[in-house]
Order: sequence, then C-alpha cells, then structure tokens
Amino acid sequence: MDKIFLDTNIVVDFLGEREGFYRSAAQVLTLADKKRIKVFTSPTTISTTFYLLSKYENTKIALEKIRKLKVLCSISMMDDEVIEKAINSDFKDFENALQYFSAVASNCDIILTRNERDFKNALIPVINPKSYLQTLKL
Repeated sequence: MDKIFLDTNIVVDFLGEREGFYRSAAQVLTLADKKRIKVFTSPTTISTTFYLLSKYENTKIALEKIRKLKVLCSISMMDDEVIEKAINSDFKDFENALQYFSAVASNCDIILTRNERDFKNALIPVINPKSYLQTLKL
C-alpha cells in the first residue's frame, strides 16, 4: 500500500473545492477512504489550511472540514530532527523543506503536489495527483 504525503496545495484543493483541482484531489482521498492507500499530511498543512479556509468560510465550517480530513489522513512527523534538517537543507523555500523532511520521517513513498519543481532535489518521487492517478490505471 502506497504511503502518500499530501502537500498543502492538495489539501487546500480538496477542502476548498478549488475549481480545476478538486476532482483529482478527491479521487486520491477516495482511495484513502477505501483503504487502498494511506495518506499523510503535516501539522503545518493543517494549520495553514484552516487559516485559508476560515478566510472564506465560517470558522466552524472550516474546523469541521479539518475534522473530516483527519478521519482519512494521518499526521506526519514534525519534530526537532525534521526542523533541523529543513533548516540545513538546500531547499529555497523553508515550508517545502519542512514538508519534504516530514514526509521522509514518516516513511512516505510519494509526495503529491501541484508544484513538483519545488521538490526537485527530493529522494522520493514527487508527482501531481492527476499523474499519480494515471499510474494506478483506475
């Protein structure tokens, strides 16, 4: 079973039902619901997503969406070691470094993101949701 790390943009696409991106994110989460894959995201993704959703929706609704996501999604490691590796990495964007090292610490097989170029030095595959779904030949 694939262990998939969801980057912040994928979680926001799903919970924010972003036009043009929601469908593939929802298909990935459906696979998790059916126990065909295991999905992870970071604590920073949860807080960033809540912040973004609550700017456009009632905070109670935003929190309920986070609660429902948590049923499908495990939270990845975010400890001293992850932060230290991110600080000392070659990533240009600190948030992407946190995401990457959190995924690695949680033994994820793949990072799903719409910004694949942000993880160009990754040692695990980085792919967008549409491409990932195509590899499964659903």
